[in-house]
Amino acid sequence: MRSLGELLRMERISKRFGSFYANKDITLTVNRGEVLTLLGENGAGKSTLMNILIGLYQPTEGKIFLEGKEVRIESPSQAVKLGIGMVHQHFMLVEAMTVFDNIILGDKHAKGLFIDRAARRKEIEELSAKYGLDVQLDKLITEISVGEQQRTEILKALYHGAELLVLDEPSAALTDIEVEGLFAIMRKLIGEGKSIIFISHKMREVLHISDRITVLRLGEVVGTVNRADTDGQKLANMMIGKELSESQYEKKDASGAEVVAELSHVDYDKEHKHSGVNDMSLKIHRGEIVGIAGVDGNGQTQLAQLITGVIAPQSGSIHLKDKQVAVFDPNAFIADNVSHVPEDRNAQGLIGDMSIAENLVLKATDQPQFSKGHGLLLNKPAIHEYAEEMVKKYDVRCTSTEQTVRSLSGGNQQKVILARELESQPSLLVMAHPTRGLDIGAAGFVHEQMIAARQRGVGILLISADFDEILEMSDRILVCFEGQIMGEYSGKNPPIEEISLAMTGK
Repeated sequence: MRSLGELLRMERISKRFGSFYANKDITLTVNRGEVLTLLGENGAGKSTLMNILIGLYQPTEGKIFLEGKEVRIESPSQAVKLGIGMVHQHFMLVEAMTVFDNIILGDKHAKGLFIDRAARRKEIEELSAKYGLDVQLDKLITEISVGEQQRTEILKALYHGAELLVLDEPSAALTDIEVEGLFAIMRKLIGEGKSIIFISHKMREVLHISDRITVLRLGEVVGTVNRADTDGQKLANMMIGKELSESQYEKKDASGAEVVAELSHVDYDKEHKHSGVNDMSLKIHRGEIVGIAGVDGNGQTQLAQLITGVIAPQSGSIHLKDKQVAVFDPNAFIADNVSHVPEDRNAQGLIGDMSIAENLVLKATDQPQFSKGHGLLLNKPAIHEYAEEMVKKYDVRCTSTEQTVRSLSGGNQQKVILARELESQPSLLVMAHPTRGLDIGAAGFVHEQMIAARQRGVGILLISADFDEILEMSDRILVCFEGQIMGEYSGKNPPIEEISLAMTGK
């Protein structure tokens, strides 16, 4: 990387909430024309630090310098005026408006109520062409893909004059092809002298796109390293403060064990290749992890819904243990000892405004342990005691079991779901993208719980778009393409090239 000089310096930044330090004495610099990655576990202080940079929080201590001049950033609008733009993980777009109208919101060129829309459109089109930010300006936000929404956010930041762009988990909801497109855009931006702060949990991406990497742990900087001088193992060790072994998990052959779930020639909406299931047959045995490999959007979501009773097959049959399923209803599947860690933990796995304790017993409120009269009168002391036990057992980091589950980090939310689903003693556990958006420490905890469940005899269906996760965790690997199973492979020494080809339909 050829340095073009320092653009940003955050010097000895601390942020305290009561007696708790979310950031403590952090110093970092960003040079012009570079990608600086912020790496750290959930709760390491990355979001707090960026919220200070864009003016949502004020630091308790410390100073911020832009191009050598001290600035005090008191609001996001002031950050924009100073040339700082942020693309949040959850996009800040007005869905009822067009792409064009979203980009010009708060237009710096506006004179009173008047905006020269033709001139603004020409400027946006030129920016779009310059950086390869292909967007459809006249489409509503609800009519465009997630990748195009992200390009809209980036284009909006550039239109408003961003010289420093903060990208918070930008690849979390993108396909592999969209990620490559994002990286091409990032390279064009830094080639033009723009600067990027990149926040990601995906080590492969960090090593691919970064110039320098700053690692945070427990609110403090562990160190900053050049990409050329490090590797994934070293960075992981810095993040969690201990040595990580390479992949650890011994693969098992459970082909002689009891079949806990079986799909036989199942069809569901098979005409739609990316949202259907086509003549799918598979078995999951007691005490094994069956991994479903494939590019996201090839019927995996529908597979998870079928095997948890959310939707019913249009043809074919599903058996749980030795019983064919006749009624497809999530409650019936729960009664048959099926647990589910869904792909969207906020929309499907948790009720955000309810407490941690309440979420932990969502599926068990009619049990005598927690209620009288089949759930009519809750035993709150018993629920509280149980929640305290679960928080300790699953290392859920919180101030109280009565705080809303929405207030937890993603990793801790996932631990709440794991506790609820695993403590119900399932025979089948369906896990859809269980570590998506989690840092390496939280992902490792999830994987350890999976292995422990397998050892107890739970049959696990693992659906993940993270190929490395499938390779590391699966005893057997099935490849799904356009709703069909393209091949089955042992998880022990799997043929990676063959699996990769099967994932493309070849």
